[in-house]
Amino acid sequence: MIDRHLMKLRARDDVSAQEEQAIASAISVVKDYPADLTVIRRCEELIHSTLLLDGLMCRYKDLRNGERQICEIHVPGDFVDLHSFTLKHLDHNIMTLTPCRVALVPHERLRAITEEFPHLTRVYWFGTNLDAAIHREWELSLGRRSALSRTANFFCELHVRLGLVGLADDSGYDFPVTQIEMAECLGLTSVHVNRTLKELREQNAVDFRRGRVKLLDLAILRRIAEFDPAYLYLGRRQR
Repeated sequence: MIDRHLMKLRARDDVSAQEEQAIASAISVVKDYPADLTVIRRCEELIHSTLLLDGLMCRYKDLRNGERQICEIHVPGDFVDLHSFTLKHLDHNIMTLTPCRVALVPHERLRAITEEFPHLTRVYWFGTNLDAAIHREWELSLGRRSALSRTANFFCELHVRLGLVGLADDSGYDFPVTQIEMAECLGLTSVHVNRTLKELREQNAVDFRRGRVKLLDLAILRRIAEFDPAYLYLGRRQR
């Protein structure tokens, strides 16, 4: 059930059998959610954190007029709100983009992990720092990258993150979202996203159709993106 979560953790550090058992034992319930459901709302008091098992989720903030900015995409294996363990409520919303299966981990059980498994605690602390690094890269994209480079970087990041949990290969990956949702990730209009996707296809970099990202030439895509995966901290290191 937590195989992809363990793949993500073990890509960067060792996780012992005892630690694996502690993670599995901390889960209180598994739930299924439909697509396009806001499962956590800002300022809502939280007593558990949510581990994404299958599907795609996102964090978002919105304005009174309904305009929405997606702040991060979450893939299987991610804790979507581990930071709620210390914050107790979020300043943003969390929504499903596709049908999702999640595992809920009560904060009291996370507290027990911090007391009994100091190494695993550091591994999870690293995870929240990694989320912050991803946020900074998205901020750079929104503020300084062109629409073409921004979109290319987005595809490159997802290729790495999905690849870590066995959901991407050299040919591409499934990404069943709409162009409107992509626009909300990229800070563009859906029309601009459509034009940008066409340009990436014409440059023989990537083709995104019917929920599938087909990598035509990863080297070209990375060059357009000026993609540097350093912010994803891919090296294995004992914490």
